[in-house]
Amino acid sequence: MNETVRPPALPARLLSPWPMILVIGSGWLVATVLAFTVDTLHSWRPVTLAGLGVAVVGTSIFLWQRHAVRRGSRGAQSGLT
Repeated sequence: MNETVRPPALPARLLSPWPMILVIGSGWLVATVLAFTVDTLHSWRPVTLAGLGVAVVGTSIFLWQRHAVRRGSRGAQSGLT
C-alpha cells in the first residue's frame, strides 16, 4: 500500500532548452527588425531592444552555468546537461 509510483521520464527532445531559446530569441530579433523598419512601430524600439538584451543575457547565463556544471564547479546549478 505504501508503494510510490514514479512517473515515466520525459523524452530527451522535451528536456532540451535549445528549441525554446531559438524560438524566443528569433521572435525578439524579428520584433526588433520590424520596430526599426516599419515607421508605425517606432514606439516598440525600446521594448524590443530590452527583450533582445534580456534574451542574450539569459542565454549567456545559461551557457555559463552549463559550462560550470560540466567542469564540476561546486557552486554550479544541478541538472544542466
